[in-house]
Amino acid sequence: MSDENVRYSREDLSEFDQIIQEKLMAARRELSFIKETLTRRNDSGTDTTASSAKVLEDGADTAEKESMNQLASRQMKFIQQLENAQVRIKNGTYGVCIGTGKLIPKDRLRAVPHTQHSIEAKMARRD
Repeated sequence: MSDENVRYSREDLSEFDQIIQEKLMAARRELSFIKETLTRRNDSGTDTTASSAKVLEDGADTAEKESMNQLASRQMKFIQQLENAQVRIKNGTYGVCIGTGKLIPKDRLRAVPHTQHSIEAKMARRD
């Protein structure tokens, strides 16, 4: 089997790198927004007046903070996955399925540029 069948061309890798860079910029903006939102919520939570409405409001605030923290955590993981994909582009292993050793189809990489699995390998993992 020739190297061409197991690796994408420089042109293809450049296209995928561009997609990843755009997704990284958007993901970092989103993470920044989430962190700013959490900071603002923490800053405004200094009023200590006690009432039943306030207690309910605090509970809702706590649930929302937890939700925002989960969003931030997922976003950080996504950013790490995209950065790892950039490393694979640099070292020439990008686009090769770690389950089958075959090239992951371009359409899948365009949709999920950080993936390391072809659909074939992903489906096999579910069984």
